[in-house]
Amino acid sequence: MSKSAATKALSRSYAGERALTFLVGLLALLGGALALVVGAGWLGEFRGRRPLLDPIAVGWLGGHATPARIAAIVLGVLLLVLGLRWALRSLRPEPRPDLDLDTTEGAELVVTAGAISGAIQADAEQLDGVSRARVRAVGSRTSPALRITLFLHEGTDLKGVWEDLDLRVLTRARESLGVDVLPAAVRLELDTSQAKRVR
Repeated sequence: MSKSAATKALSRSYAGERALTFLVGLLALLGGALALVVGAGWLGEFRGRRPLLDPIAVGWLGGHATPARIAAIVLGVLLLVLGLRWALRSLRPEPRPDLDLDTTEGAELVVTAGAISGAIQADAEQLDGVSRARVRAVGSRTSPALRITLFLHEGTDLKGVWEDLDLRVLTRARESLGVDVLPAAVRLELDTSQAKRVR
């Protein structure tokens, strides 16, 4: 399981949100730094004492009031639409892909994401040292991926669990689903649900 495969399985659809957040934060940082530099008088004492809104810009806006208002309204509506789209995209549930194993008309065969997760979870729970597992199918119909969380008994051989998971569980899943590549992000945790009480 390569690093890129794990990244694909771990990442949701946050690339756009992260890029936009980064750009907004970068612009805010640059604006604040510029205000600090100008206010401190590092670009000249005259510029540091000037009003926040440049008198030339205020005069131009006063002379072109109608186009300036239209541009401000259009910009405001555009920012509102982009903000709503961003919020809705961030709040939507993550898709769980079903796989089309056979697309022949009249003999279609679809395996649901729940069935994929359940089968792989059952296989993973049979591994030595694994007390329970949680599996989630993510991605899309054309490029599915897995998120696997294994809860291990104390003292379990991690290397052995990792090799068994790759050779037995994931290989069998790829062969059963008929895919060459099935990225998986694996999280290993010590199972504390059955911890003994200290008296």
